[in-house]
Amino acid sequence: MAAATFCTMSRGYGVNKLNDYLLNRRNINRQCRAEHTESSIDEEKQERISTATLIWRAIKLPIYTVALVPITVGSAAAYFQTGQFFGKRYLMLVVSSVFIISWLNLSNDVYDFDTGADKNKKESVVNLVGSRTGTHVFAWLLLALGLAGLIWVSLEAGSLRPMSLLAYAIICGYIYQCPPFRLSYLGLGEPLCFAAFGPFATTAFYWLQGGTRELSLSSTILSSSILVGFTTSLILFCSHFHQIDDDKAVGKRSPLVRIGTERGAEVVKVAVGLLYSLLFILGLGQTLPFSAVVLGALTLPMGKLVVSFVQENHREKRKIFMAKYYCVRLHTVFGGALAAGLVAARFFARKQLPHAIILSP
Repeated sequence: MAAATFCTMSRGYGVNKLNDYLLNRRNINRQCRAEHTESSIDEEKQERISTATLIWRAIKLPIYTVALVPITVGSAAAYFQTGQFFGKRYLMLVVSSVFIISWLNLSNDVYDFDTGADKNKKESVVNLVGSRTGTHVFAWLLLALGLAGLIWVSLEAGSLRPMSLLAYAIICGYIYQCPPFRLSYLGLGEPLCFAAFGPFATTAFYWLQGGTRELSLSSTILSSSILVGFTTSLILFCSHFHQIDDDKAVGKRSPLVRIGTERGAEVVKVAVGLLYSLLFILGLGQTLPFSAVVLGALTLPMGKLVVSFVQENHREKRKIFMAKYYCVRLHTVFGGALAAGLVAARFFARKQLPHAIILSP
């Protein structure tokens, strides 16, 4: 009897425990399936976001301001000198320059793919498209179209003199990234960028908008081109922050590989301070009109934002990626302010001011 009672109790206890176990297991499996489904949905959504982001980064639309700003500032400087503006030339210069910047971006992706510098760069056009040859051919086709447009504008302006400066600018872009030179691997990208987009391109666009072969090379356009080259080089410098490890792996001696991110953040701080100091010095020397200095000074908060962002995030690889886009904003608003100041100076110069308020020695 005792044995029977024991067996009955044991059996009941075991069955209940087994039922509880199976019930718990079903609940766990159901929960796991729900979590897996939710995780899959999140991953799918994240994948879609990531792909869209990669395409946006590959297009690099904000970077095309490096084409727009030199044309706009050069045209404004020509208007300041002559009072003339040629809208059709301006539009053709913008389209042609966008083609040439596209060549720079695409060919840079091709050659960085060859060296392995873009091995982990998901937004590389070559990695996204999956065709190195197709990307390369398309890049050079864009360069040919861009050159054709620039030559057309030069012929319309009646002078091929600006084409020599634009040729120098394109050569700077070629030796920056293309074999056998690849001077970017020696850390010489910033001075090449300064020369190409500053004195060479901005001055050439000034001549093309001048409407006459006799347009002088004034101190105003030289000063303006220096400022444009300065902000353009800052974009390139800040684009290296998140690529230091990949650059080191392929022997690319960018400035930030040499000095590190902490000192690089200090360089950005000094560079922004120097930009605005140079603006005021050029204004005091009367090489830039007062209106250009005032409007340029109004962009100082954007300059401070660039400095603070880099100072706070230079160690955060994911966040510091945005540094170059902050620099693009600075480049755009500063260049726009400079151009607006030049146009305003010409506009107000047309007004007949009372002699009593004209400052003269």
